[in-house]
Amino acid sequence: MSKPTDSELKIALQAAAEMKEHNADPHYLAKALLNHNYRIRYLENVLQAADRFMNHGMAEHEHMVLLRAIEKAKDAEHRTAGTEQENFGLE
Repeated sequence: MSKPTDSELKIALQAAAEMKEHNADPHYLAKALLNHNYRIRYLENVLQAADRFMNHGMAEHEHMVLLRAIEKAKDAEHRTAGTEQENFGLE
């Protein structure tokens, strides 16, 4: 399956938002699209950080950037799943 163009994705996200707003999402397609779009941004950051880490000789700074990106992706996953964990002020 081909990736949607930026324009196609924008139109689909607008339609999904309208569907959710009007409670017209009987098969949860709008909910799924909006959720996946939200989470994929975090995962794309993980991919970018991992690529930089691997291509820069596994430098310490890039390692920390990668770890932060992974944590943000995990946080987004917990947030959207409703399983957010307390960090006890450690972050």
